[in-house]
Amino acid sequence: MEVLDNIPVELDKEGVIQTLRLGDKGEQIENTVQELIYAALNTARPKAVYTVSYVNNKNGDSLEIDGVKFTSRVLRANLEQVERVFPYIATCGQELDEVTVPSGDMLIAFCLDTIKGMILEMAIGYLSDHIRRKYALGQISHMNPGSLEDWPLEQQRELFSIFGNAEELIGVKLNRNYTMYPLKSVSGIYFPTEIRFESCQLCLRENCIARRAQYDPHLARKYLGNT
Repeated sequence: MEVLDNIPVELDKEGVIQTLRLGDKGEQIENTVQELIYAALNTARPKAVYTVSYVNNKNGDSLEIDGVKFTSRVLRANLEQVERVFPYIATCGQELDEVTVPSGDMLIAFCLDTIKGMILEMAIGYLSDHIRRKYALGQISHMNPGSLEDWPLEQQRELFSIFGNAEELIGVKLNRNYTMYPLKSVSGIYFPTEIRFESCQLCLRENCIARRAQYDPHLARKYLGNT
């Protein structure tokens, strides 16, 4: 198991404003973004933890990773020819909660939430690059509990159990409703693959701002039998 807690953070005003998609809001929004960037750069400590695990007991729509059972037809299919995987948890870091937002100021709250999301993406990118380099992997893909109905959010409990106390490791707590705190955190499993896989390819949800790939009906039929 390895903790990554020295993840670099790079933010610039133009990039944040583009991600916000607010259009031309003039000097006010630019000043607000610049102040939040300064606060984030002086506060943020994104983190990630991962471990090297092994897949066994593949049976029907289920499998075990380090002796922990997961049930998902898609996960099972993706790991059909895979023996070694990399469960992980990544977070923007609870330190960003120290950045205060004036009560009722929805614009500042939205800007800060966007910055937190961007920092989480930096942590994920750093983690995936680290795994590829350290283990001499080519292409890797990932799946996250809750990203598809086929792999429900409740299975975060099993995923977290692989790490023991994630709160002690990187400050991430799994709540009773299976969401994480800090909210800008993510858990999942990286696995080597010859063809890039994204859960979005099997998801029919329209207008999703987090979409990474278009819905692929042929792939949906292959994995889920969708018509």
